[in-house]
Amino acid sequence: MNNDYAEISPSDPSVDAYTTPLIAVKAEIGYQHKKRRYVRKDGNCNVLFRHVPEEWLMYVTDIFTTLVEIRWRVMFLIFTLSYTLSWLFFGILYWLIALANGDIKDPTNDPCMYEVRDFTAAFLFSLETQTTIGYGFRGMSENCMVAIIVVTVQDVISCFIDTFVIGIAVAEMASTRKLTQTVGFSNCAVINLRNGRLCLSWRIGDFRQHHMVEGMARAQIFRPTMHATGRVDINYKDLEIKQSDILLAIPTTIFHIIEPGTPLYRMSLEDLRKDDFELVVSFTYTDDSTGILHQTRTSYTPDEIHWGHLFQDMLNVNLKYYKVDYSMFHHTAKVLIPEVSAEEYDQIKLRRSPRHSPRHSPRHTPCHSPHHSPCPKRPRINCNPPMVTVELVNGTTEAEVHAAMAATIAAVCEDQGHLCLPRNPILT
Repeated sequence: MNNDYAEISPSDPSVDAYTTPLIAVKAEIGYQHKKRRYVRKDGNCNVLFRHVPEEWLMYVTDIFTTLVEIRWRVMFLIFTLSYTLSWLFFGILYWLIALANGDIKDPTNDPCMYEVRDFTAAFLFSLETQTTIGYGFRGMSENCMVAIIVVTVQDVISCFIDTFVIGIAVAEMASTRKLTQTVGFSNCAVINLRNGRLCLSWRIGDFRQHHMVEGMARAQIFRPTMHATGRVDINYKDLEIKQSDILLAIPTTIFHIIEPGTPLYRMSLEDLRKDDFELVVSFTYTDDSTGILHQTRTSYTPDEIHWGHLFQDMLNVNLKYYKVDYSMFHHTAKVLIPEVSAEEYDQIKLRRSPRHSPRHSPRHTPCHSPHHSPCPKRPRINCNPPMVTVELVNGTTEAEVHAAMAATIAAVCEDQGHLCLPRNPILT
C-alpha cells in the first residue's frame, strides 16, 4: 500500500533528503549552505560591533544594564569583590583613625573604638559593622567624632551595596534570556497545503506546565544584498500572519498564507533551495507570574524550511484534560504537494476551474426540441468524492477525504509535468 504520510524524526540522518530529486537539485544548482546567520537558533543576533564611539562611557553610564548582561561567573566575582573591598577600605580607615588617636601605641589611652589595637582588629570591626554581626567585643566610643562619621557612611554604603547587588542578581535570574528558554520554536518550518492554499508554517510552544501566556507572533524575511562595490544592503519584509494574537496554553502552529504580495509567492522548491534569505520569527508575550514583557525568537534558513511536510499531531483530548505530547513537537510528516510556486499553482487551479455551467448557458438548446436529434445519454456521475487512504504513524489506518486537494495535485503532476513529492514508505 502506498502511503501519503511518512514520519520524519529530527534526529534522522535522512531528514535532509526528504524528496527523491532534492539531492540532484542541490548538485545541479551548486547549493551552498549559508554560513552566516543574522539570528542564531537560540535567538541571539549574530552581530559584532566595531569602533563604537565612547563605548566604555555608555557601559559605565548604564552600569545596571551592563551588570545584568554579564555572565554569572563575572557576576559572582563582582559580588565578592564589592563586599571584600568595602570591608578592606573601611578597615584601613579605622586603622588610621586608631593610629592617629594613639590607640595602637598606648593601650591605656581612651580608644576611639574598643578592642581595635591593630590592622586585623580594624578589618574585623569593619566587617562586623557592615554585616551587623555584633559579637560584643568591639564597638564605638564617643571619644572620636571622625570614627562616628566613618561608621555612619559605611552603614549607608552597605545598604546601597546590598540593594544594588541583590537587584542585579534578581534581574539576572529573571532575565529574558533565561525565561525565553521555556518558550521555544520548532527546529524547522514547513510548507504544505492548507484549505487549498500553499502555506508556510512553524510551531511554537510553552514548555512550562503552569505558565499560560498571551502574546503576538511576528515574522520577517531577512535578505542581504551584496553589491559589486562590496557594499551590503539589508532588506526586511514583513510576513502577514493570520491570527497573530495567541493564548499559548497549548503548542500552536503559526501560518502564513503564500498569496500575491508576499516574498514567497513566486518561489518554487528549486527557487527556495537556490535563494539566500533568512526567516526571522519572534513571539512577544507578557509573563503572567512577573508581569514582565519578554520576547523569544529564532530563524530558519532555506535549508531548514521543509517543502511538503506538516507537523505531527501532539494533542489528545479525553474527558478531563487536553494532553500534549511534547516528544512530537519537532517531528514532521511528508505530504503530497506540487513543487511549483504558489503563483503557478493558483494559475493551474484557475485554468482548471469551470468558467460557466452548461445548464445556465443562454445558447444551450433543450433536448426536447423537434429540430434536433435526440440527446445522447448523459454518463452517470459518481457523487462521492475520491478517497485517499492515509496510513498513520501509529500503525492504524483511517480514510480521509481530500477531494479538491487530490484532484488539483493530480492535475498539476499530470498536465504540467512537474515533480510531486513521492509517496515514500514510513522511515524508521
